[in-house]
Amino acid sequence: MTFLECGGNGAPLFSPQPLQANLQALHGLASCAEWTGVKLSTLFDEAGIDPKAKWFIAEGADAPHLTRSVPLKKAWDDALIALYQNGERLMPANGYPMRLLLPGYEGNMNVKYLRRIKLVEEPAMSFWESKVYTQILPSGKAYQFYLLQEVKSFITQPSPGVTLKEPGFYEISGIAYSGAGRISKVMVSADGGQSWGEAVLQEPVLSKAFTRFRMPWRWSGGAAILQSRAWDEAGNAQPTRSQFVAQRGELKAVPPVGAVLNQHCNVVTSWGVDSAGEVKHVYA
Repeated sequence: MTFLECGGNGAPLFSPQPLQANLQALHGLASCAEWTGVKLSTLFDEAGIDPKAKWFIAEGADAPHLTRSVPLKKAWDDALIALYQNGERLMPANGYPMRLLLPGYEGNMNVKYLRRIKLVEEPAMSFWESKVYTQILPSGKAYQFYLLQEVKSFITQPSPGVTLKEPGFYEISGIAYSGAGRISKVMVSADGGQSWGEAVLQEPVLSKAFTRFRMPWRWSGGAAILQSRAWDEAGNAQPTRSQFVAQRGELKAVPPVGAVLNQHCNVVTSWGVDSAGEVKHVYA
C-alpha cells in the first residue's frame, strides 16, 4: 500500500495570491493503492550487478521515452516492478504491462510501460531530470535531484466548494502522507494557527500511504480559518507557507488554474470560512 503523487501536486500554492479553485485542482494529483509485483532487489540478485554501479536508469516505452535516474539504494530498499494494482492487472493508463514503483518518491520517477533498466555509476542527467522535473530556488539554481515527496496534509472536508449550512458541530477530516514513512501526528487549527488540537488518526496508519485524520469542530457561525499540519515518524514537520516561500520562493504572477508546474509544494493549506458558511482558499 503506497501513495503516488505528481511532482507538481500543490504547485498552484506557489502563486503570490491564493487561487480560487476546488480541492481537486489544488491537491488532487495524488492517489493511494495496493500494488503487487516483483521486488527489484530480487531481480538484481538473480541477474547480478556490477559493484561499481551506484544508480540505475529506468526507461519507459511511452512515446517520449521517459527516463529517470534512481539511486541504487532505493532498489535494495522497497522498489517494485508492479504488475497489479488493487488486485487487478495494471490498466493501460497506469503503465501496463509493468511499471516501476518507488514508494515515497516523486510520481514521474515511477516509470510506466517499463522496458529497460540499466545500471550505471552516475546519474544520466536526462532531459526529464535536468530540464523538466527540477526544483528552482530563489537564487536561480535548482536542486540537482529532487526525489522524496515530503510530509504533507490537507483538509478535505470542509473544503472549497462546500458551504456550511448553519452553526453547529461538524467533523474536520483530511489526508496526510509522507515519503519518509508513517504519519506520527496531525494538528488542526480553526483560527489560522493561533491554537491547535491533535486530530485522531484513522487506522491503519501505514508507511508511505494515505492516513485519514479526523477532529470534531463546533462552528459558531463566525469567520474561521481551517488548517492542518502533519509530522512523520522521521521527525519531519510540514512547513508553513511563509517557511516554504523563504526557502523556495514563489511565482511572480498568478498562473491559470490547472496549469502544470513541475514543482512540489507541501505547505500548510488554509481554508477560510466566512459568516455565510462559504469555504475559500486563503493564505494565513
